[in-house]
Order: sequence, then C-alpha cells, then structure tokens
Amino acid sequence: MDQTYFLWHIEQRPEGCRHRLRRCLLKGCERPFWPRRPQARYCSEACQEAARRWRGRQSSQRYRASEHGKAQRREQSQRYRQRCRERQIASADVEASGEGQRPAPARKNSSTRRCERPGCYEHFPVKHEHSCQRFCSVACRLALRRVLDREARYRARRRRGCKQRVTTRVPPSDTS
Repeated sequence: MDQTYFLWHIEQRPEGCRHRLRRCLLKGCERPFWPRRPQARYCSEACQEAARRWRGRQSSQRYRASEHGKAQRREQSQRYRQRCRERQIASADVEASGEGQRPAPARKNSSTRRCERPGCYEHFPVKHEHSCQRFCSVACRLALRRVLDREARYRARRRRGCKQRVTTRVPPSDTS
C-alpha cells in the first residue's frame, strides 16, 4: 500500500479521532481504517470475529497436541467405537455412517507449523524441531511486528507520561 493512499485519507479523518490511519491486522483484509481506540487492531466487528475464530482454532489445535488433549481424544474414540458396536448389534443390516471424525489430511512433511498471524491458516515447513520461525512469510511477520511496535510505543508513552506527572508534583509546603 503506497503512502499517497494514506495521505489522501487524512482529509477524511472522522471528527474527534486522534489516532493515525492504520491497516487491519487480519490476513486477507489489510484495509486502512481509523481506529476508535488506541489499541485497535482490526477494522470492523467482522474482522474481530474472524480473528476470534482463528484464535479458537489455534487453541484447539494446541490442546489436541497436548498429552491431556490426546487422552481426551482417545476416550472420545473409545466411546464412539462402543456406540458403533451397540448400533451393529441393534441392527445388523443397517450401517450408520453419519458420526465420527473426518480423516486428517495426509501431509508429506510432518515438521510443519501454523503461521501466528491472525487470520492466516497457512502451514509452513521448518528445517528442524527447534526452529524459531513463527510466520509463513515476511509479509505476515512484518504485519504483526508493525502492530506490536506500535503498541510498545503507546505503552512507553503512557509510562513516560506517568513518570512526568509524578516528578512534577509540588512538594508540600513547610508549616513549621
């Protein structure tokens, strides 16, 4: 996105908006928007909801990869197999195929990771298990870096403001 696009939108700043124009963090959207709050990352409620769904999916996948998640899944599979056996006994000629889990897609390379940018569902290969790579592309890495840097600057300004207020207090007058 070029600089002229951002400069053109400065004339259309909403009344009372003190924050600069920024881009939506959600991959695929990336529209410029005027934030209503200083920490806003997404341009609309729809993008916030999509990011919430993405975080839920990431969380579910992390849980399923944990030992407790695997144990829960094993128990779920045992209950399903028990229901199948009971159903076969009840009706030997009718076969139900409506329940169960979808088969997992076959992956050639088992050493893959998910991108950590909200809204990005890409998997990317890693060279080794202890690799620090967290993003599928440079664009995803820079998008999240831009947001985190802006939020760090905001927090630093707030901390500086608090320290200045504390240091500029007038000492109590001496009443002796």
